[in-house]
Amino acid sequence: MRLTQLRSFYAVARYGGFTAGGRALHVSQPTVTTQVRALEESYGVELFHRRGRTLRLTEVGETLYAIAQRVFGQEAEAVTFLRETAGLRTGQLRIAAVGPFHVMEMLAPFARRYPGIRVSLRLGNSEETVRSVLAYESDVAVLAQYADDPQLHFVPYREHPVVLFVRRDHRFGRRRSVKLRELAGEPLILREQGSTTRKALEEALATAGVVPRVTMEIGSREAVREAVIRGLGVGAVSAFEYVPDASLRVVEIGDARVVTHAHVACLQERRQARIVRAFMEVVEGLLATPRAVAGRARVSRATRNERCQPPRPRDVNGDDTTSVSIQPSRG
Repeated sequence: MRLTQLRSFYAVARYGGFTAGGRALHVSQPTVTTQVRALEESYGVELFHRRGRTLRLTEVGETLYAIAQRVFGQEAEAVTFLRETAGLRTGQLRIAAVGPFHVMEMLAPFARRYPGIRVSLRLGNSEETVRSVLAYESDVAVLAQYADDPQLHFVPYREHPVVLFVRRDHRFGRRRSVKLRELAGEPLILREQGSTTRKALEEALATAGVVPRVTMEIGSREAVREAVIRGLGVGAVSAFEYVPDASLRVVEIGDARVVTHAHVACLQERRQARIVRAFMEVVEGLLATPRAVAGRARVSRATRNERCQPPRPRDVNGDDTTSVSIQPSRG
């Protein structure tokens, strides 16, 4: 087996087609097709089920793809190691995160310390960010859900309460807090399955014996906020990530401690990779800085006193002004 054949197979499987795979490798589609066909014929195996323009990995293909991920992950690490010997003056840091808030807090000092490092950021829920690290597609993850996986190294970062938010003309709009049982029958607008905020709230409701009425499931924090602004139901968010609006009111959960936790994670085997270690050192520095604690207190006070704040424009793409490349998470 030639490495070029395995690389062509991996690109086709990862990008979902021969044309897309060829584009990723900067070679022609016929070249990629020839390489994959040669690999199949050499070993008498079928790697893809082909139906028209649709490709699906066979069982053999699935296993080979997992092996190829490790092979090219190690290759990428070797390249990164050689680049890092230049003192982190060049290179790339790939981050997966559940949202822009914590990760931007980390990237600001990292960018000042290593201005030559290019950062790419992909956003998704906790399950997706973990998968990207395990697949060697991301170097580190900033996530809410702690996964008890021996392959991963976790650093606890922050803990935040989950709060509800409603439109100001909602019956909860003049309340400081509500009890969980008061949510019975209320239309809830929640993130998709895999969201840690949703999981924390649903576990608290189950403990209180309340069956949630989830009327909308939306895979975007900004879209949940917009739905609540339009009076479609009650939303839930980590207090740190709540963005005040003149038409919204935040409401605390008064009879239960519902929290989310922020962690930074990487592969155990890559803890000493120079780019990973450099980012973790920045995180440790933030945790040791009293100023960071004061900043979090100010955020909390601003949330509690939102009724005194002037209207602010709703910008669902506020992180577009950063210098990082932000990619949507893949399935």
